[in-house]
Amino acid sequence: MALLGDRQSRLLVDGKLVTGGGGTFTTLNPATEDVLGVAADASDADMNAAIDAARRAFDDTDWSTNVELRVRCIRQLQRAMRDHVEELRELTISEVGAPRMLTSMAQLEGPVEDLSFCTDTAESYPWTTDLGIAAPMGIKTHRTIAREAIGVVGAITPWNFPHQINLAKLGPALAAGNTLILKPAPDTPWAAAVLGELIAEHTEFPAGVVNVVTSSDHGVGARLSTDPRVDMVSFTGSTTTGRAVMSDAAATLKKVFLELGGKSAFLVLDDADLAGACSMAAFTASMHAGQGCAITTRLVVPRQRYDEAVESAAATMAGLAPGDPTDPGTICGPVISARQRDRIQGYLDSAIAEGGRFACGGGRPAGRDRGFFIEPTVIAGLDNEATVAREEIFGPVLTVIAHDGDDDAVRIANDSPYGLSGTVFSGDDDRAAGVAARLRVGTVNVNGGVWYSADMPFGGYKQSGIGREMGLAGFEEYLEIKAIATAT
Repeated sequence: MALLGDRQSRLLVDGKLVTGGGGTFTTLNPATEDVLGVAADASDADMNAAIDAARRAFDDTDWSTNVELRVRCIRQLQRAMRDHVEELRELTISEVGAPRMLTSMAQLEGPVEDLSFCTDTAESYPWTTDLGIAAPMGIKTHRTIAREAIGVVGAITPWNFPHQINLAKLGPALAAGNTLILKPAPDTPWAAAVLGELIAEHTEFPAGVVNVVTSSDHGVGARLSTDPRVDMVSFTGSTTTGRAVMSDAAATLKKVFLELGGKSAFLVLDDADLAGACSMAAFTASMHAGQGCAITTRLVVPRQRYDEAVESAAATMAGLAPGDPTDPGTICGPVISARQRDRIQGYLDSAIAEGGRFACGGGRPAGRDRGFFIEPTVIAGLDNEATVAREEIFGPVLTVIAHDGDDDAVRIANDSPYGLSGTVFSGDDDRAAGVAARLRVGTVNVNGGVWYSADMPFGGYKQSGIGREMGLAGFEEYLEIKAIATAT
């Protein structure tokens, strides 16, 4: 079976692939602006049916208590994705604009393999803990802690790394015993819809356990935050939308997981290999056109070597011209849409208006009249108060900021409403570790280390979110804790 053989996706609701009550909407190739096909456009009635199905599947079946069934179904999905990986790769390149090289990593193959962490954890997890006998209030009591699924989970996901984020929610939520409604971003509906297709055709998931609802209307997804039948909302996206999700969820006091924005800093200390560190920062900021929440977009360097740092970063970025994402050598492809490209350009214009300068880049690349491309750009001459240093741009833009020693570098890094990630480079590992320990962020790379892996928790401090995704902590986000006391 070919995925999306008719170039039209469908909803997965209550175990069936169905058309949307709202008709269809188009999905575009961001590198060419060509129409790829259409996705089912769910209506509010479709979302209502999906929530109802997930509620019934949780309340009326043994899904939440049958670990063996859950593990088998998730492994069937993983096997189906492996079997169709080349089709998924081409879909990801065309719909997401993801460079081909990234599909062997976090854009596709990595997340598929990471499902094994979820199934292995479900099989080995201590679902009950015996605390033994005590005598609270003089009553001899045997005490047990049980961990069990929260219930119905609404998962709302963005467009930048859709497979990674879809599976980082679906995998642990289902492995923990929950049922789920997945609502993807309208920019990348197919990346989610193919999960529904594979689940319907290649797995034994009971009807209603997984529902995939694509829609061009963000309001359809917002229903997940307000509906009392939904027990938890797991959202990844902008901090602004995250606030709305949290506000909407407050009426029913449902649990929220929020993985939100970032404005992470790459700190280069005065004993580091300056050229190597700045080159790495520029490369990182250009990957997938800078469309990553944890990307380090502030390069904080010693003031006495500022010009040298700018030159090193610009030399690397200038060599990473936006290219065709189907080319295996492309690092920086298009951004997702014309709207996003224009938003990035607005930030670049603000940098000039505030007194900055472009060491390279600064606009749309010459010779690319079609496609949503923007040049990798290094901004110099601004401090940490500039708009481009405060707000998340989500494009291939690196702002270079001067620091006056380790304390000042830490101050600059922490002077942000966000606290998602960071990087520290130093010639002394102990010194770097000391600086890393002072950063108010959820993840830190030190001297080239990489925190991203299935067993490492990911999330942020401050306005970068609430909770953790991936790792054991991410699995436990989808569990409740029940204390049981039995008189003996």
